[in-house]
Formats: sequence, structure tokens, C-alpha cells
Amino acid sequence: MIVTPGELRDRPQSRRSPSGAWPPSTPRSTPPPCSGRSRSIARRRGKKKAIVAVGRSILVIVWHLLSDDTTRFHDLGPGYYDSGVNPERKKRNHIRELEALAYRVTLQPAA
Repeated sequence: MIVTPGELRDRPQSRRSPSGAWPPSTPRSTPPPCSGRSRSIARRRGKKKAIVAVGRSILVIVWHLLSDDTTRFHDLGPGYYDSGVNPERKKRNHIRELEALAYRVTLQPAA
């Protein structure tokens, strides 16, 4: 069934939820799928765009699972997108950026 914008507008408020909304009947002890990705996108672009981006990611995952019989889904875990901070890489990138601006950089560990 295809819902036109006019039909959606004429529905009661209780039946107008965004397509990316987490169902209220599910327990809140488990995080929603792709919640880490949603948080990282929401920080940069806003909550509504994060919902659409995560919905698209889920759609791409489902398409790949349905199009190929040998493909299996492997969940990366709730902290996968949050654990991407590598202190050495971050330090190296900042040093490189400062050297590109003609600064000489020497680092000393904080006491």
C-alpha cells in the first residue's frame, strides 16, 4: 500500500510516526540496531537525517542479504562505531596538520 502525503497528513497524530522510529513495545534494555551509528551521524547532521541514514543502512543490509544466498549477517556490536578512536593515529594526524601550517611540533606527555 502506497501512502500519499495527503493521506499521511489526514491520519490521527498517534498513527503518524517516522519510519525510522524504534517501536515502543520493545524493551528498552536492549539498544536499537545501529544506535552507535545513529548517534555519530546525529552529532554532525541532526536527529532526523540520522534516522534516514540509519534506515538506508538497514535497507542496504537487507538488500545484500536477500540478493545473495551465501551472504550472512554478522552484527558488529553496540560499541563498534564508538570504539574507532585510535590515540596514536589522532596524534599523528594533528602533528601532520600543524607541520603543514609551517609549525615545528614536539610533544611531551602530561604529568
